[in-house]
Amino acid sequence: LYARLLQERFPGVRVDEDRIFVRDRQIWTSAGMSAAIDLALALVEDDHGAAIALNVARRLVVYHRRTGCQPQLSALLELKPRSDRVRLALTYAKEHLRSPLTVEELADAARLSPRQFSRVFREETGLSPAKAVEMLRLEAAKAMLESGRYSMDLIARDTGFFDRDRMRRAFLRAYGEPPKSVSRHAGSGSNLGEGIGLAIPDCAL
Repeated sequence: LYARLLQERFPGVRVDEDRIFVRDRQIWTSAGMSAAIDLALALVEDDHGAAIALNVARRLVVYHRRTGCQPQLSALLELKPRSDRVRLALTYAKEHLRSPLTVEELADAARLSPRQFSRVFREETGLSPAKAVEMLRLEAAKAMLESGRYSMDLIARDTGFFDRDRMRRAFLRAYGEPPKSVSRHAGSGSNLGEGIGLAIPDCAL
C-alpha cells in the first residue's frame, strides 16, 4: 500500500512494489499479512530444508506456499473495468484465449469500433488491450503449470501463446522466472506426498 511512498522517502532503497516477498542477502521483506506466511515458510526451508518447511505448513493449515516472485494482485482484480462493454470484451478474451484476440475481435465483442474500444479500454484499465490479454494468458498458463498435468507445448497452445518461446518471454517479464521454474516450484511439494510447493524461487535469492 505504501510502496511508492517508501521509495520517495528512501531513494537509496530499491523498492520492488509488485512481489509478495523479496530477499536481499540477509534482509527479507514481505507485503501485507498472508505474504508474511509465505516468507516465513521460505525462511524455514532455507534454514532447515523442505521437509521441515512442509511440516510447518501443515501445522499452519497452509495448502500451497506462493513463491515470492508472484505479483501481489491477480489479473482479474487489477483490470476491473467500469463499463459493461469492456467487461464483455474481457469475458470474451478469457473464454477465447486460443484465439489471436486482435483489437478488432475484442472491439467486436464490446460492440465498439476498434479505435473507440482501444481508447475506452485504456481509460478504464490503464492498459492496452494487448497487455491485458497477456495478463489473462499468463494467469491461465500459470494455473495449468501448477496443476502439473499438461506439457509446455499444450499449455502454450491452449492459452494462446502458440509457442513455448513466446510464453517463456512473457513469464520472464511478468514473474522474473521461466515457466519451468513455476512448474518446478509447484511440483516440489508433490514429491513429499502433499502437493505443497516449497522451493525458494531464484528471483527471491
